[in-house]
Amino acid sequence: MASGEIPERSERPVNSKKMDLQESMHENTKLKTKRVLLADDHEIIRAGLRRVLEDAPNCEIVGEAATGRRAVEMALELRPDVIVLDIAMPELNGLEATRQIVKDFPEAEILILTVHDSEVFIREVLNAGARGYLLKSDAGRHLLAAVDSLARHEPFFTSKVSEIVLEGFLSGGSPRKASGPKDLTPREREVVQLLAEGKANKEVAGLLNISVKTVETHRTNVMQKLDLHSVTELVRYAIRNNIIQA
Repeated sequence: MASGEIPERSERPVNSKKMDLQESMHENTKLKTKRVLLADDHEIIRAGLRRVLEDAPNCEIVGEAATGRRAVEMALELRPDVIVLDIAMPELNGLEATRQIVKDFPEAEILILTVHDSEVFIREVLNAGARGYLLKSDAGRHLLAAVDSLARHEPFFTSKVSEIVLEGFLSGGSPRKASGPKDLTPREREVVQLLAEGKANKEVAGLLNISVKTVETHRTNVMQKLDLHSVTELVRYAIRNNIIQA
């Protein structure tokens, strides 16, 4: 090098350093053990999900729940990295369970697993606080990717689900809203589900830890709000609004 010349600095571009940092963070997340809670009322479904996740590196199943109510309890107790939650759960459906989990555990990452692919239903789930949505028909191919994504606190939607939401935007501006459940309080929605599942007032009172008289008051209020006149009409309402499955 000639006298007086200034040596060239061998620095890498800033953007390259940022990319390296992002890749390093991504790798660290992949290496960290992901703690997963499974919630589905069908043992055979949970077994299938467990098998897929246990075969993956750095993935630990910390608990399993067969009802929505138990899923909420376990989520708040165990604080897993990712909660895989079926939407059609007894005692408390996945939508209500998501709302309750997010309320008391805001950093929860919830992956909804369902057969429903309507735009209204997807929006309902997202509004409840879930950041992942996976159709059961796609679970075999995308479950691991979905769990990895949510463990990094990144949302996950398959291209099919993304297309459904996009089509909703393009087809008429504001999304359609499901009528009914939003007119009810969270407690009233719980009571509706339990009554629609065939539980007696006393059973509902025991599950919700409230008095039978309070259950009767909620039941009367619900019937008046929704202009329903029989349990049969209540069941139809619950099915129509995806509170229970037919």
